[in-house]
Amino acid sequence: MAESFDAVIIGGGPAGLSAAVYTGRAEMKTVILERAVLGGQVALTHAIDNYPGFPEGIDGPKLTELMAAQCKRFGAEIRSEEVKRIDTDGLIKSVTTAENVYQTPVIILAMGADPRKLGVPGEEELRGRGVSYCGTCDAPFFRDKRVVVVGGGDTALKEGLYITKFASEVTLVHRRQGFRAEKVYLAEARENKTMRFELDAVVTRVNGEAKVESITTRNVKTNEEKDLPCDGVFIFIGTVPNTGFMPDLCGVDEGGHVSTDLDMMTCTPGIFAVGDVRKNSYRQVGTAVGEGVTAAMAAEHWLSKQRAEGAL
Repeated sequence: MAESFDAVIIGGGPAGLSAAVYTGRAEMKTVILERAVLGGQVALTHAIDNYPGFPEGIDGPKLTELMAAQCKRFGAEIRSEEVKRIDTDGLIKSVTTAENVYQTPVIILAMGADPRKLGVPGEEELRGRGVSYCGTCDAPFFRDKRVVVVGGGDTALKEGLYITKFASEVTLVHRRQGFRAEKVYLAEARENKTMRFELDAVVTRVNGEAKVESITTRNVKTNEEKDLPCDGVFIFIGTVPNTGFMPDLCGVDEGGHVSTDLDMMTCTPGIFAVGDVRKNSYRQVGTAVGEGVTAAMAAEHWLSKQRAEGAL
């Protein structure tokens, strides 16, 4: 038998947890469905320095723990289940997992995103044997070893700096001379004696038998290829939204992102999208929290209106 909730939040990262605080405070019966690690990418981040209220910074797992406790304080349930399907029947939606079916007028999509792959030979074969997408998770395994970090954004620089605490050498491979990362991270990286830079280069192959032994890079200006010996490869080149199960009813674009209005509502009434799955999101903890709050408040107003008009 299907369970009924006022709001089903799919995803337990900062956006989903923040939304649950507000739906819970509004006395909406709320459940969060998280398929993997509560907190999403934040739970795998060793230090968050730009979230307001923590002048000395805070580590991701701790922030996740505090957010989850606040959700529970206001009555939201958190369940470890993966959503397989969403169906609509008028204003009532059905959310199906392997374990349960949930009926609700409000869905808040907060599934986050997974790391983008390079798509080169050897990457998949050596994943977990030197290829990683999480510095916080795997850096301690590379103590006193040579590591390559691929990417040029905030995540690549921040994770690369964290990895220098363990590795003897960190080579950052980036396809351009310029960086998308904030200047403060770039300055810190350039001053770090453990880091070196391989610029105007792309990775074309990850090499090794039982484990990573080297990577092959190609200079984008000269087409020259060379091998860089290393023990590990950390890849930080963006993310792919977790919207593969989504039906067409929510306006998913070719990149997998969901379009919304200023209230975070999609083209389907009662379905909202927040955080990394949302088109044009800034993909920061602070903005994810703001989007979650906006969606929750808009959802409460929308739900009250539907009930007042007798639609529900």
